[in-house]
Amino acid sequence: MEIWINPACSKCRSAIGLLDAEGADYTVRRYLEDVPTEDEIRDVLARLGLEPWDITRTQEAAAKELGLKEWPREAAARDRWITALSAHPKLIQRPIITADDGTALVARTDEAVREALGR
Repeated sequence: MEIWINPACSKCRSAIGLLDAEGADYTVRRYLEDVPTEDEIRDVLARLGLEPWDITRTQEAAAKELGLKEWPREAAARDRWITALSAHPKLIQRPIITADDGTALVARTDEAVREALGR
């Protein structure tokens, strides 16, 4: 299991605390420092069963600068979104846990973290 985190994020710290309390075996990826490639983002999206706009933090300054709210949310624009997420990793929703069963989830709640632990 791997968890993508921003250490400054309270949801990330909460997820790590729960994983530790449960004795989970996991690795931490500080994705702002170890930026995911476009292919890694595609892989995580496939594992999540989501589209890039579903995991984009549209209130971030970079999102506003790029005008993301105006970008089309359709298959033809998918690569453009993925490129933006890789170029501006702060736009990626967090934390994301990639589970051992090949799935992934956005673990913003304790329930989601527990779900990941059960996979």
